[in-house]
Amino acid sequence: MVVPCFNEAARLRDLPFHQLTARGGLRLLFVDDGSSDGTAERLARMAAEGSGRVGVLSLPANRGKGEAVRQGMLTALGEGARVVGYVDADLSTPVEEILRLLAEMERRGAAVVMGARVALLGTAIQRRPHRHYLGRLFATAASVVLRLPVYDTQCGAKFFRVTPTLHGALAKPFASRWVFDVELTGRLLLGAGRTPPLRPQDFLEVPLQEWTDVSGSKLRTVDMVRAIYDLAVIAAELRALRRAR
Repeated sequence: MVVPCFNEAARLRDLPFHQLTARGGLRLLFVDDGSSDGTAERLARMAAEGSGRVGVLSLPANRGKGEAVRQGMLTALGEGARVVGYVDADLSTPVEEILRLLAEMERRGAAVVMGARVALLGTAIQRRPHRHYLGRLFATAASVVLRLPVYDTQCGAKFFRVTPTLHGALAKPFASRWVFDVELTGRLLLGAGRTPPLRPQDFLEVPLQEWTDVSGSKLRTVDMVRAIYDLAVIAAELRALRRAR
């Protein structure tokens, strides 16, 4: 499981990540995306205490969340992983929910499982109102671009079975630093290069029971505005892929 990190020294919590390795048997790969605070030292300590199940990949300069995730997933593929995924360093999606996503993936045989922040009665989805409403507008536009009725493209908890299609989708950098999730989903749906596409029924969205909007996010208002431009760029890329097919 890939965990992208950029200046996360103040938000990294050791115990929940060690619970993921101990209870879930997961191997964690933290990607230090050119941090300038004490993130590198924190990650080195976590790796030393991780009983061989915690690794660190250090990028020499900040390249954005999308590239950090891509580099981490490529490293995991190179190490022979059969399932890869990523979660946010602040663990806004908590341990129990991460393990539930993986269990649902196995139970239902999905190729891709995505957490969805749906504020239903009986759930504990804590999200700031303005980010919720902006997120709903963006998700609606993204579903049109993808031609897929996806509710929440931007939840930072996703897992993928390793297939030739996934290899092809990760072969080149993403156009966007923040909304790469949409680009990755589109590449999987259409197939990149000569790889076969996944079917819509290969994707599974699982409504989360708990999610917390942890303070200190690196996503700024200007990044939200830029996301709209990035979505237009992604739409053009997907149109080109459709024509090539």
